[in-house]
Amino acid sequence: MSVNDPIGDMLARIRNAQMRRKSTVLCPVSKVQGWVLDVLLDEGFIRGYEKLQPEGQAFPMFEISLKYYDGEPVIRELKRVSTPGRRVYSGVTELPQVRQGLGVAIISTPKGVMSDASARAANVGGEVLCTVF
Repeated sequence: MSVNDPIGDMLARIRNAQMRRKSTVLCPVSKVQGWVLDVLLDEGFIRGYEKLQPEGQAFPMFEISLKYYDGEPVIRELKRVSTPGRRVYSGVTELPQVRQGLGVAIISTPKGVMSDASARAANVGGEVLCTVF
């Protein structure tokens, strides 16, 4: 099945799995999704992820291990900002701060996909992919 917005699909799968208190969730593999998952892992929002090849499926999948604290999901809010129909770009001085710095904005920059704090430190702007709190 073709997906127009693979990052939005992955974020929706994570949200849905957390609502059902699942420990893991599967999503199709792409490079950009892997880079976004790297940022989520570095910021401590997920336990980890691994690439696997389920039986009976032609394409590999990411198995994402979700993180909970006292029975509540660590990720409280996960929003897609830039979509295929409406790209949102931000310079280094206009990078969004999520909940006064408690959350993270994931930015696609010329130096790679990184958090908003890392983008400020590297002095680069780019496309705001999503926000996490």
